[in-house]
Amino acid sequence: MTYNRHRLPGKKSSARAEEKSKMDKKNDSNPFFCYLPASRGLLARLISALLFSRPKMDANLKKSLKDIENSGIIIYVNKYRSPFEYFFYHCRYLKEGLPYPALGFDYSTYFWQPAKRLLKGFVFHTGYFLKHFSMPDPYQQQFYRNRLLSGDSAMLSLIEEYDGYRRLAQSWTDPLDYLIEMQKTIDTPIYIVPQLILYDRSPQTTRLSITDVIFGTPERPGRLRRLWMMLKRPGKIWIEAAEIVCIKDFLQTPEATRLNQKSQAIYLRRYLIDQINRHRQSITGPILKSRTEIIQGVMTHPETQKIISEYAAEHKVPINKAQKEAADFLDEIAANYNLKIVRLFDICLKWIFRAMFDGMAVDQEGLSKIRQASKAGPLVLVPCHKSHLDYLILSYVFYHNNLPCPHIAAGRNLSFWPIGPLFRGGGAFFLRRTFKGEPLYPKIFSAYINKLLTEGFHMEFFIEGGRSRTGKLLPPKIGFLSLLVDAYMKNNWEDMLFVPIFIGYDRVLEEKAYIHEMEGGRKSPESLVNVLKARKFLKKKFGKIYINFHEPFSIKEHFNSGQTPFAKLGREEQKQQLHFFGEKIINAVNNESVITPHAVIAAALLNCSHKRIYYRQLLTHAETYMNYLSFRGVKMADTLYIDRQGAFETVLDTFISNKYIEKSVTSNKGGTPPNPIFKIHESKRPNLEYYKNNGVIFFAPAAYTSLSILALDAFQFTAADLHGHYAFLKDFFCKEFIFDPTEEIEPAIRKNLKAFIEDAILTPHPTLPDTYNLTSAGFRKLNLFAGFLTAYFEAYWVVLNFYLRYTKGPILEHKNYTKKIQALGSRMYKRNEVLRNEGLSRGNYKNAVTFFTHQGLLNPENEEDKQLLELYMEKVQLYRRCLPN
Repeated sequence: MTYNRHRLPGKKSSARAEEKSKMDKKNDSNPFFCYLPASRGLLARLISALLFSRPKMDANLKKSLKDIENSGIIIYVNKYRSPFEYFFYHCRYLKEGLPYPALGFDYSTYFWQPAKRLLKGFVFHTGYFLKHFSMPDPYQQQFYRNRLLSGDSAMLSLIEEYDGYRRLAQSWTDPLDYLIEMQKTIDTPIYIVPQLILYDRSPQTTRLSITDVIFGTPERPGRLRRLWMMLKRPGKIWIEAAEIVCIKDFLQTPEATRLNQKSQAIYLRRYLIDQINRHRQSITGPILKSRTEIIQGVMTHPETQKIISEYAAEHKVPINKAQKEAADFLDEIAANYNLKIVRLFDICLKWIFRAMFDGMAVDQEGLSKIRQASKAGPLVLVPCHKSHLDYLILSYVFYHNNLPCPHIAAGRNLSFWPIGPLFRGGGAFFLRRTFKGEPLYPKIFSAYINKLLTEGFHMEFFIEGGRSRTGKLLPPKIGFLSLLVDAYMKNNWEDMLFVPIFIGYDRVLEEKAYIHEMEGGRKSPESLVNVLKARKFLKKKFGKIYINFHEPFSIKEHFNSGQTPFAKLGREEQKQQLHFFGEKIINAVNNESVITPHAVIAAALLNCSHKRIYYRQLLTHAETYMNYLSFRGVKMADTLYIDRQGAFETVLDTFISNKYIEKSVTSNKGGTPPNPIFKIHESKRPNLEYYKNNGVIFFAPAAYTSLSILALDAFQFTAADLHGHYAFLKDFFCKEFIFDPTEEIEPAIRKNLKAFIEDAILTPHPTLPDTYNLTSAGFRKLNLFAGFLTAYFEAYWVVLNFYLRYTKGPILEHKNYTKKIQALGSRMYKRNEVLRNEGLSRGNYKNAVTFFTHQGLLNPENEEDKQLLELYMEKVQLYRRCLPN
């Protein structure tokens, strides 16, 4: 359950200050030591200045306290009774100008009192005792109530020594019970702020060290350990707060309305303790067990033993041999999370990022939402995969933002020495690319995944299956996703949250290797030699890194939203559901993508129909793209907001230095600004295509709409005229561009038509409804957008020609069919049958074959397949004639 924090009308600060001054005079006659005024003694001020000023405080906490300061009564709560923590919060919040806890429920602060008030208090308590033979009670004398109503804040502790005995046997007043009773008699809301001080972000372990036994644990340090940390490493101490609870809202919840007041106090106490524990775990992570403990936990689980017994019986293998096989698989798979390794990575990555990049733009607002969601349980992080650095970046960001580092699913190709052991220490666990031929392996791997999630670890996996070599996101692979869904279904967990994450770069380290592979070259295997060679990248700059977070997706909402529960669906229907969910995640990542100036300039260069382009013409093309992106509200790199032309010129200089393009300077006439000419080196077009593809997903709908208009071959048309062409293009390139599977065609077309009207590409007809006219300038701009599809049509045309010329029998039965398609593409390019060598990409060929196979084009020797092949060839030729050359 959650209680919303809302702003209620309250008194103005000046009015409350005046009322508080009156109350101070009235209550000064009863100087209880549970009240600590702002004017503390000299010793208190010295200790405050020495110890309490340097620990870090969450900025969101400051904002939250400022928001509720004038709208209600603030009560801070901590988990364990601690006079030190009370004094710490009092001094630190007073210094920060925040509402500070002047009152301490059941606290005695005489040691920190000013001398005058201390003397007055002793006189008061002595006189009261001599008169009543008992000590004065601030509860009975309404001291707490009066001070709170006058505007003071207070603090109470949820767990105290002998707490149960005091409250039950001695009828001691429960502060929460007192506050609930008080809330029922006043309109002003009482806010409870659960607080904790993080002395160490390290997760708790199952074993205590000698230091922990003698000096206390990091969660609850003893006096000496706490003093040592305050003096030695105050910058690593954090002040945190869990979700603020409004008692007025709490009393209106169904759970509270069914209880009496005493039970409400007990229930609220348990809830607050749970909130503090969850918040701590959202930062430190779950209790950290050793690798051996995790493996033993998997091996000894009844479900695992059942799997091993069934495997042994089915394959007639001795049970001890099956046990050994399962243990070997786990040893190959399991991570060895070690905070010392994480800290080592942190030191190294700081140096690497500083040397190679110009900074890291992190979506802090999205990260705050992730932090809030993590309090409900472990998260499944699903970033895109463009570089090997992706494995490290999320852990780096989480570590620096007080979130526990995730366990990361990595390919077994990265388990080589010495990188493998280091990655395991950073939380990586390794899986094989295929589970074929090993019937026991996938079940043991699934058991390990189930164990990690049960323990409460965040998990990170790449839904694309591998790094994208093309610059755009790949279609989702559902193997690992199905394991996670199975674990959710089997354990009957309340929910599982998936977080789509975009990780992007101005430039990637592996660019040269990717182009080599897409042109048909062999992938270089990961090895120590390649790691040593990678040090040359430290001498180069690769721009910025961009990290954006999408709203988490609830697996419960997705898979239980249909009429038939997921578990009761057939296997094929389950696969469809998983593919649907995978596409939803890919689309969410795309929506969080950041357009860089590299993507815009690469598109403006490649989509130009001429081999040379003037600088001012290039800027005009780039502005056309920028207008469309701005209209659609696409996220862009900060350099495009700060100094757009300067960012474009920097990119052009980079492309020139990398020899992607060459620059020819023209002579100036009449003092006009220089207008140089740029020419693309033909062999470097695939490099520019990679950059263009980083942002192509945002332009694909505009490209579909533009090509649909051009295919009509008319200067006047209706929106309905475009539906057939748009639907065909969206389906034809469904393996290239992943969109929201629930998105309908008509709204998508209308969005693009509005964008084109805004940029004067189209004008609405003055009298005919839903009719548009194409402007002369608009025709040229449509070609700029349609040009995004040229390379893909070239690749698909090559594949269709392979079907036509060479295929005998099903294409997938041909050995090395992709190499044969690439050879055909090279010959067609030399004969000018295709004109764009950036289209001769292995990735595009594979996607084309996958699409045609799913459409039923399996064997062109069959008559039905021949007709289907002719249909597609006719369609592709139609659109190729409309595209700019």
